[in-house]
Amino acid sequence: MRGLEIIVVVLTAVLALTWLAQRLRVSEPLLLLLGGLVLAAAPDIGGVHLSGNVVLLGFLPPLLYAEALTISQYQIRANFRVIVLLSVGLVLATTATVAATGHAFGLTWAVAFVLGAVLSPTDATAVAAVARGLPRRFLTTMQAESLVNDGTALAAYAVAVDVATGRNSFSWGEAVGRFLLDYAGGLAIGAGVGLLVIAVRRHLHSTPLESGLSVLTPFAAYLPAEAAGVSGVLAVVVGGLVISRASPLLIPARSRMQVVDFWSVTAFLLNGSLFVLVGTQLPHVVGDLTAMSPWRAVQLAAAVSAVVMATRLVYVFFSPYAVRAVDRRKVQRLRRIPPRYRIPTAWGGVRGGVSLAAALSMPTLTESGQHLASRDTVVFVTAMVIVATLLLQGQTLPAVIRWARLPPDREADTEEQLAYRHIAEAALESLPGHAARLHTPAAVVERVGNELRAHAAMTEGPSPGHRTEYALRRQIIAAKRTALVDLRDRRRIDDSVLRRVQESLDAEDLRLELGLEGHRLAHHPQPEG
Repeated sequence: MRGLEIIVVVLTAVLALTWLAQRLRVSEPLLLLLGGLVLAAAPDIGGVHLSGNVVLLGFLPPLLYAEALTISQYQIRANFRVIVLLSVGLVLATTATVAATGHAFGLTWAVAFVLGAVLSPTDATAVAAVARGLPRRFLTTMQAESLVNDGTALAAYAVAVDVATGRNSFSWGEAVGRFLLDYAGGLAIGAGVGLLVIAVRRHLHSTPLESGLSVLTPFAAYLPAEAAGVSGVLAVVVGGLVISRASPLLIPARSRMQVVDFWSVTAFLLNGSLFVLVGTQLPHVVGDLTAMSPWRAVQLAAAVSAVVMATRLVYVFFSPYAVRAVDRRKVQRLRRIPPRYRIPTAWGGVRGGVSLAAALSMPTLTESGQHLASRDTVVFVTAMVIVATLLLQGQTLPAVIRWARLPPDREADTEEQLAYRHIAEAALESLPGHAARLHTPAAVVERVGNELRAHAAMTEGPSPGHRTEYALRRQIIAAKRTALVDLRDRRRIDDSVLRRVQESLDAEDLRLELGLEGHRLAHHPQPEG
């Protein structure tokens, strides 16, 4: 089977298995991984060996970039300390506890620390898939953690691999310096690429060019950082955050809608494909195991899985008490949450393709040319821990979220009302000046002003007429769409004309749909619990 045919099979599996997971209400990453395991029985698919470098270059940059473009920067700033504690402190703690477990089972300390670094980061795409239903504060914290902790883990991984292969001997000064260089270099290159992209975008006035630049951006951040020996992961994330911050006033609406749709579909397909491909690698991982007996390796995998989960539970549950002992400011006390609310975050440590990619990227030879012992054990244990976390944590996290009874996001509804009212009022204030400059007829100015005043009033209090008005306008758009298609079917207009008019109708329909949803949330908020 040729490469293109394999891609078609994998994408077909992604669509079918995602649909099935939604129908069965099971974890999508878990079912995708199991589907890949079934596909591995086909000789052409099972013969494909997934390279760690392919994942780190082909999958990781676009997936991280897509997440960075949509994540809430407000919530990142509000929860910055918690995110740092999770993405740095928890990664190092997990690396240490897993390394101690691996060493207890006979691995050398160097290889054990490689295993710890490989399994220390959570997977951004897996977390996003299984943590639906979390309030935005908790969800953003977990997503931001999983974006940044890859950089911390890969920095620790690089130090551990150098020691395991004999390239360097371990020293605390060199390890700390490597961490600081990775972080500082990744931040600097990411910010530089983001600012450069913003400058280039100001001179682009073509949707295809703007979309093409968006596709290129994550790789333009990742590759220079990796070539410089610093964190490509942080470069991609920071670049995405810088561009996301500027995009509302930088990117035209048409280009933004196209780019958002592109990254939404791309992230969905890449994420699904990655879990399917991880599933296809499981038979290879088991078959290549030679450094340790299968039963002993299974015992090690079970022990490491338990340690990974337990470390996160203990760290997330008890680290806030250490913070409280140091920081007693009022603003810190106001952000405290009950222990019950911390359980979903503590249980959301799902591992994924990044961990397997790092394990597969582990060298096979030392600097002296000898075979690197226990590499196959690291890959096997990594694969088994991915399966265990997806099965135990990913599948049960929705139930844990319901059990925690997290408070709904009341602030989101209030902020949405404020936003609609503020932009309508700003538009009313600017209307006379724009109308005078454009020599707009008074009747048009009055009609536009009435519409803006109506939009501003929608957030002031309940009005039974607003819901019916939205519904009426959407029914009218449906009638327009039917008439438009009828013209096309009777060959009165070309398909290109249909698409252009359809875009206008879709934009208006989307505006009304969002307005109707905002009105429903404003006047009929969801009950507690």
